[in-house]
Amino acid sequence: MSVLQDKSEIVHVINLYGVALDSHAWDLLDEIFTADVHADFGPAGAVWKSLAALKFAFKDFHETLTNHMHTMTSSCVHVEGDKAYALTYGDWLLSRDSAEGGPDWVGRGWYDDELVRTDKGWRINSRLCRLTGNPLVPEPAYEQHPVMTTHTLRSHREQGTVRFFNATARK
Repeated sequence: MSVLQDKSEIVHVINLYGVALDSHAWDLLDEIFTADVHADFGPAGAVWKSLAALKFAFKDFHETLTNHMHTMTSSCVHVEGDKAYALTYGDWLLSRDSAEGGPDWVGRGWYDDELVRTDKGWRINSRLCRLTGNPLVPEPAYEQHPVMTTHTLRSHREQGTVRFFNATARK
């Protein structure tokens, strides 16, 4: 398989994430994440250590919303054999009719993913989601304790905490 084909498949997996959430097709998450995924979603104040826990929490949270739309853009992918690193910008519109201050919140941030090649294709094995913006609409759901600290990609790169930049520096 060529690196270009790997990158194309990885971008498809990343884009499928938004489709799965927005359509409430929770089983599609099986095509995105490994069973033992480690997902650190700073905006939700939560870390999930399995696909089952992630699916439960995402279903619980997203079904409290009136509507939502996730857009994944500008994915940069670095492949190293059967492992890959991706940095993707995300925008999400979350709507909840009963939210104080108005029903909509446009959130922005980035995803720092580590992916592995499996016998079923590429899957995200580790995901960090970092937020930029001011979220007023989301309400905490099951075992979530929001920490709404905003992050700059530049400071995280300078601190050496973004895996994509660390992987491409090894070239």
